[in-house]
Amino acid sequence: MELRQVGKTGLQASVIGLGGEYLDGEPCERTEAVLGAALDGGVNILDLFMPGSEVRENIAKALGRRRAEMLIQGHIGSTNLNEKYDISRDLPTAKRFFEELLRLFGYIDFGMLFFIDSLEDFHSVFDGGLADYALKLKQNGDIRHIGFSSHSPRAAKMAIETGLPEMMMFSVNLAFDLCPAEQSVFDQTDYATFSGLDPERAALYALCEQRGVGITVMKTYGAGKLLSPEHTPFGRPMTEAQCIHYALSRPAVASALIGCKSVEELNSALAYLNSSAEERDYAPYMSALRKDFQGSCVYCSHCQPCPVGIDIAAVHRYLDISRLNKDAIPPSVRAHYGALAAKGSACINCASCEKRCPFGVPVQENMRDAATLFGE
Repeated sequence: MELRQVGKTGLQASVIGLGGEYLDGEPCERTEAVLGAALDGGVNILDLFMPGSEVRENIAKALGRRRAEMLIQGHIGSTNLNEKYDISRDLPTAKRFFEELLRLFGYIDFGMLFFIDSLEDFHSVFDGGLADYALKLKQNGDIRHIGFSSHSPRAAKMAIETGLPEMMMFSVNLAFDLCPAEQSVFDQTDYATFSGLDPERAALYALCEQRGVGITVMKTYGAGKLLSPEHTPFGRPMTEAQCIHYALSRPAVASALIGCKSVEELNSALAYLNSSAEERDYAPYMSALRKDFQGSCVYCSHCQPCPVGIDIAAVHRYLDISRLNKDAIPPSVRAHYGALAAKGSACINCASCEKRCPFGVPVQENMRDAATLFGE
């Protein structure tokens, strides 16, 4: 299993994580089997937004003495009033459900401010006492880090700019990134009409990288629609490996959380770890949009291998972010770039990468720019 640091938290998460939603309503024996297989496979992060008492108790029992091996995302504001899942911004109600979560698990690694998708959500969380409650929980040691969940790049940006969250769970997949937030991607009938990556979403990922805010990914498969011949917005379905690899290629992403209700589904996701570069390749889904990506790196790694060992996609990620902040490159971005085994200055101008790039990226020029910007 590959581990990645979650922003500046100091915690390392498995690149394949577990979304707990599909364990809801499953018998305890199945929950134990899935979580046991996940832990044995190196999975160490679980999203537990579900407020129902039975699923929480089943997961707590399944983890048992292995609780410390799993990073848990628990959500503040996810409630089960009248046995119906809902969002509550009422502080006493939110506290009651979250404190029950603490009773079962002892502590929560990532206390998530739940579902910030609109201006109203933002103000009800940050002005209504829930953010202050999360901060108090952290000060008391009940949660280790503060995060939030969102599907909206605009609302997410507002939350990050408060300086409070250390990480977020966000919906990341190729279809969502190609479609502006105000549109419904699965209403599209011809993905060739998409007009490049949504700039708001791309800017959000860059902001997270700049601020050291780690991202865990929900909707990696688009609720299964990206894998479906009937529902995919593309000419053909994507594979699990392509969906996972796309999510993991975005700036600041630490883990793709995959919803699994069986050991078989979990093993199918874990197969990504042994997949080939060809099996992970998502660039063909952008080929019809070649004009929109001409000259821009999409981090697909078609350019690899580099004869001197440069991770060309990684250099481009940090270069793209730094070009937005030439006068004040964020220290975290400098640190990440500095940790690369081979940097832009190592380029020998062989141009083998440019011959392989589907999008005509001027790699040699960009490697020189990176060396200049980062002062090599």
